[in-house]
Amino acid sequence: MRTENVNIGAEHGAEYTGSYVFRELTWAKRSRIIQKHTRYHSLSGQVLASDFIAIQAETIWASLKEQPSNEPITLEKLLSEENGIPITLGELFSCIVNRLCALTREEASFLSAPSDGNDHTLQSPISDCARNSAGPQPNSPTNPPRQCTSSRSSSTS
Repeated sequence: MRTENVNIGAEHGAEYTGSYVFRELTWAKRSRIIQKHTRYHSLSGQVLASDFIAIQAETIWASLKEQPSNEPITLEKLLSEENGIPITLGELFSCIVNRLCALTREEASFLSAPSDGNDHTLQSPISDCARNSAGPQPNSPTNPPRQCTSSRSSSTS
């Protein structure tokens, strides 16, 4: 896994001065963080809302492997609106982690905006087979009831 070392001077505040080490996350860890802070429509699976700040904060926190001994960075501080870290430091950490964990600008944009309601999945040649895999479907004009053409007979002796 790739790592990145960063030395922070006093430009972000004396308490943040020191050496930080960030490490690339696994695909599973990154996916779980995203899924944890994203709400999906129960039927369509479309994104309803996504807490991009929480996703970014948890990604930074999960990637942060070493920091100065006074431990100035905590998840609570990354998430705090009142007593959080300086904007410039947060942006720097975000850039480092996004570079390491390959969160593209398109993914960030997708996660930070609600779904447009359009289906963006590609049609699969076998999707017609999978469509009815949930069992019998209710009768509708496009799915009329079928006539039974065979008859069963049973006899008891």
